[in-house]
Amino acid sequence: MSSQKGNVSRSRGQKHQNTVAFKNDKYGSTTQLKNAKAKIHDGLCQHCKDVLEWKVKYNKYKALTQPRKCVKCSQKTVKDAYHIICKPCSLRLEICCKCGKKEEIIIPVNSQGLTQDTDETPKQHGYEKKDMTGSDSDDEDLSDFGDEQNEEEEIKDCQTETTTKKSDVLPNVSAVSIKD
Repeated sequence: MSSQKGNVSRSRGQKHQNTVAFKNDKYGSTTQLKNAKAKIHDGLCQHCKDVLEWKVKYNKYKALTQPRKCVKCSQKTVKDAYHIICKPCSLRLEICCKCGKKEEIIIPVNSQGLTQDTDETPKQHGYEKKDMTGSDSDDEDLSDFGDEQNEEEEIKDCQTETTTKKSDVLPNVSAVSIKD
């Protein structure tokens, strides 16, 4: 039992105590752990900031995979884990992003960071799109194209060919009589 009946304070110290502090990167750090350690917890009150730092320290912090809805503007703009209010609403109303209370914000939300949230999207499966803007052959090979009149004539020719093919495939059923 932690305390006797009616006695609020304990008379002895903790019975089982760790001799070595917990290390969240004891067996090597992962990319999730590195991202969590590098994250700046801005727009939070002191208590919420301490809670998130504890979660990072003891490997309990789980990052968001998809944006959540803000409770103030009802838009999917909350991109930080454990937050309930988006950064623009927090900045406008001067409240904590996590608890929603109007307390002193320790690290204020910077307005420059709001436009750069697109870089923080997680990459899926390690695949990335290749940038094709560096190819020179696409820009210089425009001389092969002909006049606009020639292109319009080719389009009309293609349309007439498709209409003749459709009539060849379907038989004429207007002269057929059906008997029961």
